[in-house]
Amino acid sequence: MNARVLVVGGDPPDARGLRICLDKHGYQTSVVLSGGAALAVVARRPAAVVVLDLDLPDMSGLAVIRSLRRWSRMPIVVLSGRAQSGDMVEALDAGADDYVTKPFDMDELLARLRAVSRRTGDLGSPAQVVVGGHRVDLARHVVTGPGGEVELTRTEWEVLEVLVRNVGRVVSQSQLFTEVGGTAYLRESGSLRVHMARLRRKLESDPARPLHLITEPGMGYRFSA
Repeated sequence: MNARVLVVGGDPPDARGLRICLDKHGYQTSVVLSGGAALAVVARRPAAVVVLDLDLPDMSGLAVIRSLRRWSRMPIVVLSGRAQSGDMVEALDAGADDYVTKPFDMDELLARLRAVSRRTGDLGSPAQVVVGGHRVDLARHVVTGPGGEVELTRTEWEVLEVLVRNVGRVVSQSQLFTEVGGTAYLRESGSLRVHMARLRRKLESDPARPLHLITEPGMGYRFSA
């Protein structure tokens, strides 16, 4: 099997015990004990599945899920002692693929890991994407180019992030209005075109003939890698 699983747990003995069990069933298992460490690890190398406890010492498991979902579709299975339906609904709405409560049956957990892996089919989007001569780090929210770090406004970053996460697909203006903060302002002012023009000036070698941030007339915008 040799699929890579990242176990993110706030309880060291439980997390390490789970690693031993997963290793015995053919997984390559790593363990981290904080949300920050988990985000750093998967930014460098995505996992086939993330098994996540909601109770972490540095940040909530929900915050980890939301952060991952901003740039990746890698499967997330929550493994938590919280058995209330509200906790489950909140985690699934945040972007988790499945939710298993403790105490759990190992055979059931293994079956759920196999199921989410089949549904997703890959390891999710890369944490870093190249746009011309620039590198977009989706995990760290940093864009660097030949001259160093490129400063983007919050709205410019959010527009770029949505396009990059949908590489090769046309993103409609209505979808951008939905996903980008300040949507009322974008919709009413028509400033989406302005933000796209600024992004092209900052990232495209020839903003007048963009190769990566493409306008699809009457449809929306598309990011071409």
